Formats: sequence, C-alpha cells, structure tokens
Amino acid sequence: MKSNLRIIISGGGTGGHIFPALAIADEVKRRYSDADILFVGAESRMEMERVPAAGYQIVGLPVQGLKRKLSFENIKVILNFLKSQRMAKKIVKDFKPDLAVGVGGYASAPLIRAAAQLHIPCLLQEQNSYAGLSNKLLAKKAKTICVAYDKMDRYFPADKIVNTGNPVRKIAIKEELKAEGYRHFSLSGSKPVLFIMGGSLGARTLNNAVVMRLEEIKNTNIEILWQTGKYYYNKLKEEIGANLPQNLHMMDFVSRMDLAYNVSDLVVSRAGALSLSELCLVKKPSVLVPSPNVAEDHQTKNALALAEKGAALMIRDQDAEAVLLDKAFELIADVEKLEGFAAEAGKLAKPNATEDIVDELIKLLK
Repeated sequence: MKSNLRIIISGGGTGGHIFPALAIADEVKRRYSDADILFVGAESRMEMERVPAAGYQIVGLPVQGLKRKLSFENIKVILNFLKSQRMAKKIVKDFKPDLAVGVGGYASAPLIRAAAQLHIPCLLQEQNSYAGLSNKLLAKKAKTICVAYDKMDRYFPADKIVNTGNPVRKIAIKEELKAEGYRHFSLSGSKPVLFIMGGSLGARTLNNAVVMRLEEIKNTNIEILWQTGKYYYNKLKEEIGANLPQNLHMMDFVSRMDLAYNVSDLVVSRAGALSLSELCLVKKPSVLVPSPNVAEDHQTKNALALAEKGAALMIRDQDAEAVLLDKAFELIADVEKLEGFAAEAGKLAKPNATEDIVDELIKLLK
C-alpha cells in the first residue's frame, strides 16, 4: 500500500454522525500516522466545531436538508445542493483521496456522489436500524456499507453489507471503577442504582417522569443518578428546590460516563444508535424511551431491535410520564430479569467495530 494514505470523511449534523467519523479517523491515524485526512461537513453544523477541536481539517458545504412540508425554502435547498455538488467535485479533485467515507448527514451526499463519479472507492457507515436518507440514496455509489443491525438488506444491496457495529468509546466494567463511581457520585454503595440519562441537552419526557414522582422516589430503597441535560437543569433545580430527595442525585451533565455505567444496575435512556451500542458493549439492562422528534421515527426501530431480542424494555414516549418509573422500579427489583437483559445485550455488542470498519476501508485499496 502507498505510504501516504489520503482519505476524505464526510457527513455530520449530529453527534451520532460525528463521533463515528472521528473514531474512524483516529483509527486510521493510529495505523498510518502519516495519513492525510480531510473532513467535509455542512456549514453551521456542529461538525465545523467538533472536528477542528479533535485536530482535523474540515471544509464546509452550504448543503441543507429538504423541508418535509411543501415550502419555497426547498428551492434554496436545491440550489445549495447543486452548489455543494460543484464544490465537492473540486474538493475531491484538489485533495486526490484514495478513499472516501460517508457517515450520513447532509454533507455526505454531494461528497460521496462526487467521489464516486471520479472513481474513488467509497464506504458508507450507517449507525441506525432504519437507514438514513443520505445513505439510502448513496448505496449504489458505495463499494462497502458498514452497518450495526441485522436485516439491513431492506435498504442496501446485500452483497455490499458488512455488520461491523457502531464505533463507541472503550469503557471497562471493573470492581475498582465501581468503587470509584460510588465515591464520585456520593452514593452509598449498598443500594441498587438507577441511571436516567437524557443526553447532553436532556429529554423533557424523562425529566417530567422524574419530577412527577418525587415523593415515590423519596420512599424507594434505590439511588437515582439523574442527568437532566444542560438545557433543563437550572429551571428544574429552581422548581424542585428543597424538595429534592436525598436519594436523587441531579446533574446537568455526566462527564465520567464510565463511572456511571459501572455503578448502574439499570439505565433509562433515549434510543440513539450510539447510546444503544454503548449499552450493549457494557452489558447494561435498559429501559428505552425512543424520542418521537427524529427522522422516520428511527429511534423506535433502534429500540425494537433490542427489545425484540430480550435485551431491553421499550416504553413509548407518550406513555413514559405515566409508567416509566413504575416499570423501572419493578425491573430493578427483579435481579433475574436484569441478568437476562444484560446477557442478551452483551450478545449484540460489537467491541471491535472501529477496527473492523477501518479493515473494510483498507480492503478497498486492494
């Protein structure tokens, strides 16, 4: 293989696209320290900050998503796509990559189209159990499509699919980390721990489910780690005030997720693809509440992929405020069921996903 490998990675818009992209880039650099990697993202989206912060160069395109309702704004969207297509072609010609990777999101469409037209081998990485629009449209252009769920031949040609799993953080589950976690979160260490995580911004439904049940929480023999999200934290803190139960540990953000996973007996979470991959990796039983505010209701499909295999319990968002904590309290007291969920989740884990994706990428050079 040539010594100076050149790769373009495109996509973004959300952390669910950006994290896999950075993980792939890091693994390429680990293997080939002199590799040149260029990211292509969408202007004004979070990748334009996150990628440079991780030490990589990025170029932004004016590409946007189509409005789902009829709108004159879609004329501007189409014009920006055509402009992005021309820019992408120039980027590919100037950079002269050996390989192109698309991780989903607006920017991957014009870039992967341009790379394929210029005969650059392309790999797609699809995080969800319901394929995103960009990746579905680009499937014919790609040589290899790395997925994280079974039955993805509903969306992609079967002969291109490789089930690698999603790149996630390497998190160890160890007794010493569990002890450290008890100290870090000021937990007793003698009671079951429920971890409710709504993501960095938070989840209104999960927060409401907690606020409505403060008295019941106070009277339970469990401890709860509650990640409210930065968006909701101050308002909730003011609203609850002195009524916060001692066994409810309220935080805006959890920086030590490794410790949170180590101390948790049960996790309540939204059903983003990377969160689920992480829960499987650490073999944690979970109650999943899919967000209804995502394209094509893909979080429900993600959650069902685990629930149907006995690896998690799914509760729909519209039911969560009424039943979420009852179900969680019932489940956390059922050790046999927790162990069953954990075992099935572990069977779905793909701990070497990042390495396997880069293996597939390098195969395209040969």
